[in-house]
Amino acid sequence: MSAPGVPDVVLAAERRAVERSFAHSCCAPTGPLLAVLAAAVRPGGRVLELGTGVGVGTAWIASGLVGRDDVEVVTIELDEDLADLVRGTDLPVTVLTRDAVALLPGLGTFDLVFADALGGKWTGLDLTIAAVAPGGVLVVDDMDLGRYHSPEDRAAVTRVRETLLRHPQLVSAELADGTGHILSTRRPA
Repeated sequence: MSAPGVPDVVLAAERRAVERSFAHSCCAPTGPLLAVLAAAVRPGGRVLELGTGVGVGTAWIASGLVGRDDVEVVTIELDEDLADLVRGTDLPVTVLTRDAVALLPGLGTFDLVFADALGGKWTGLDLTIAAVAPGGVLVVDDMDLGRYHSPEDRAAVTRVRETLLRHPQLVSAELADGTGHILSTRRPA
């Protein structure tokens, strides 16, 4: 039986998280936000997720694209076992395994980018921003400083926040819900 408003594909991914004791999956309101933003991707568009994990965020993205086969979804996971787990599902995505920072320069641009891994967020943020197409949207989660205790982690999050909020090619907004988000749109060229 499905939970109200939670697609079956997401429930399956959440079960994988429980079975694997994977505690780093995206949670409300991130998932539904990703579904809404994915649904708005232009025909023939592209979506990129940095940090697949067990595929909960991936499943939310896919749920926003139900009935569409015109959008390419690429997700990158550093951990080969987790990547293989998601490859073994019915999710209509391409799962790449490697450090996101190493892959980003060769991937082109995307209409929606979800940065949910340290690589591409704490390091290589400039490459992630460059991967957002003009008019595209970047979602960065885990921006609530209260989640971090070490000075190094707090400094990294502060750097990401300041870069996104001050970047001349982005229009950004902070959303305090959940783990803290910054939502950015790349200005048209």
